[in-house]
Parts: sequence; structure tokens; C-alpha cells
Amino acid sequence: MAELMIEAKELCKYYGSFKAVENMSFSIPKGQVVAFLGPNGAGKSTTMKLLTGFISASNGEAHIAGYDMAADRLKAAEVLGYLPENGPLYPDMTPRESLTFTGEIRGLKGERLASAIDRVVKICDLKEVYDKAIGKLSKGYRQRVGMAQALIHDPEVLIMDEPTSGLDPNQIRTVRDTIKELGKNKTILLSTHILQEVEAMCDRVLFISEGRLIFDGTVEEFKKKNENLDDVFYALTHDKEVVS
Repeated sequence: MAELMIEAKELCKYYGSFKAVENMSFSIPKGQVVAFLGPNGAGKSTTMKLLTGFISASNGEAHIAGYDMAADRLKAAEVLGYLPENGPLYPDMTPRESLTFTGEIRGLKGERLASAIDRVVKICDLKEVYDKAIGKLSKGYRQRVGMAQALIHDPEVLIMDEPTSGLDPNQIRTVRDTIKELGKNKTILLSTHILQEVEAMCDRVLFISEGRLIFDGTVEEFKKKNENLDDVFYALTHDKEVVS
């Protein structure tokens, strides 16, 4: 069996009586690219924050590369790259300054830092804007800077929340191609509302609704009842029967 890189074990997150995530369990082996789907408010972002240790679980466990996020978060962070939706960037910094700062936080110095920056600038195609203020960049370029920050330490696991949200078609194509290339040697979990991206990039689909996992299977299994992914999405959000 392939090494498990992302694991959720009966994860729960409660805010008072509201159940944002309830008994979420799944595992993702090394080298798999997985789409995390569901309607707005389904609990996707909350689940990603639980998996990355950004927030703590009310119950259950999250593991990254075998590390328990409650007990070994710093160790897990060494192998994890996280791109939240609308990730924080310093608008007065340039990509050069931001990547240097992020790399140093990650413990990179000297030649290792320079090599890491060169690598992510190439992967994310940032050369053209390398010394421009981030606050003056297009949303597409800002998203690429955020991705470069997540990749600076060459993590084995990537978790990305809506990486193409708000981008134009050309920007979406660029980010999608980047993710496809990264998926050749990394384990990736990404949320998206663009169902065509699921077919283009992903090996597997996790679908949640109202904080619960209701589908876990391949893209082909996801489509089996209807060739139109939009219709499948609609059917799953209006039928609470668990499919696996």
C-alpha cells in the first residue's frame, strides 16, 4: 500500500451548536492529486485548516506524512505547503523580498535559499514581475506569488484552497498547468468550483456537503450517473445519500 500523506480521522469542528465539520474521515496516498468539492459553506476551507493545523479540531485527528497535527505540527510543516484562499501577502514587498523572507522563515540560507527561489520563480513564472510591488500585481500574479511561497521549501504535500478563484481564463490555464506539473511528484489536495479542472488535473474526488463526506471515488465514478459534472454536483448537494 502506498504511503499515506494526508489523513483525516473522524475530524470534527464545532462552533457552539453549529457543526462545521462532522466525522470527516479519508486518506490520500503519496503521489495522488485529489479534488475537494462541495457547495459554499460545506466545510471545505474548515477541513483544510484542520488538516494544516491552522485551527484545532473539536474531535478527531489530522495527520500529514504520518505526523499528528495536534502533537507534531512543526515537523509536519516541514513537509507541507499550504495556499489558503486569498492567502496573506505583504503588498509593499516584491516577490524577491517576499520569497527571501518566507525562505528564511523556513530555515533556508545562502545557496540553498538562492536555489530555492530560482526554482519557484521558474515554476510559477514570476521573472517578469520579480521586482515589482506585490500590491501592484494582477490577482493572477499574486496567486502565483502565494503558490511560490507555499513551494519554497519543496514540500511533499500541497494543500490549496481555491487556487484559481477569481482568475481570468488565461490565468486559470497557467495555474492549472503549474498544478498538473507539480502533481507528478507531490501529493496534492485542492478545492475548486471549476469542475473542468477536476477532469483536467485530478485522480480522485472528495465531495462534502453540510460538513460531511458524501462521495469518495475516481473522477469517472463521480461522472457515472451523468456525463455533465455540473449535474452531478447539483444531484449530490440535493441528495444526502452517501456514495463511495
